[in-house]
Amino acid sequence: MSVTRFEPYRDPFRELDRLISMATSGTRAPLGMPMDVYRGEDGSYHVEADLPGADPDSIEVTVEHGVLTIQAERTPHYGESEQVIAAERPQGSFARQLSLGEGADAENLTAGYADGVLHVTIPASPKAQPRRVKVTHAAGGSRVVPGSTVEPGEAPAGSTGRGAG
Repeated sequence: MSVTRFEPYRDPFRELDRLISMATSGTRAPLGMPMDVYRGEDGSYHVEADLPGADPDSIEVTVEHGVLTIQAERTPHYGESEQVIAAERPQGSFARQLSLGEGADAENLTAGYADGVLHVTIPASPKAQPRRVKVTHAAGGSRVVPGSTVEPGEAPAGSTGRGAG
């Protein structure tokens, strides 16, 4: 599974300010939706995205063509008539996309939002689960490989016919 940053609704002027700030200060501004992705002991994938202050009704999780998309919106709690002293928290629409590999079961994922964190669980595909294959043993002690020159009951060339030892 690979993580791809994709934010189509980002304000271009805010993005320009962020790039100029990064260039002048040498630091990187935080993402609007930082996330952790990890794999559980049972093989399932877990995505935890920070969305503090996001309207829970605006959070949308979709899967299409093997791509998980998370979208959310954060609007300011102040109005246009109020005087803003500092506005450092990112506002607007945010989106992140994750490419799901063959090992993920995109049909049965679950999502929950609590305390400003969206938690998406993507179970491992049953096809990707390791399984043990039973090996059967044929009756009899010898086997002739098709295409070999050894006749049944004969010893292969170079063998003495005696046991190893």
